[in-house]
Amino acid sequence: MEGSVTVRMSAPAERIWDLIADVRNTGKFSPEVMEAEWLGGATGPALGARFRGHVKRNEMGPTYWTTCEVTACEPGREFGFAVLVGDRVVNNWHYRLTPVGTDTDVTESFWMAPGPFTTLFSLLGGQLRRRRNVRDMRKTLERIKGVVETAEQ
Repeated sequence: MEGSVTVRMSAPAERIWDLIADVRNTGKFSPEVMEAEWLGGATGPALGARFRGHVKRNEMGPTYWTTCEVTACEPGREFGFAVLVGDRVVNNWHYRLTPVGTDTDVTESFWMAPGPFTTLFSLLGGQLRRRRNVRDMRKTLERIKGVVETAEQ
């Protein structure tokens, strides 16, 4: 299961990346993640750095914490992380920033690795979750766009 959304923003990729890659900003933009914090002495984005996010599923609940690990970290270009249950990856989230003249196309995507869990999840309403994720990714990117384009003026 996977999905992606791209939104063009009138701002430099580096400024957008700084907002996205500092996971402490996530609660300002995501409809479901209320807050996030770096773990294990990490103070910012780096490959392998871990953080935890405080999630309110579907904006109603249940509410829980997830542990995540940074899997892509190239300033101004991409940022990604895996959501973990123990040491098992259950979901992957990724942002890719592509300069287009003075604008930047920002693509947010998610994917779940194929396997028995994903197959079962798909059968039990996973496509509803996919639609929700796509809708929420668009909301997240539009909120980021509002901040970076306002700061630009």
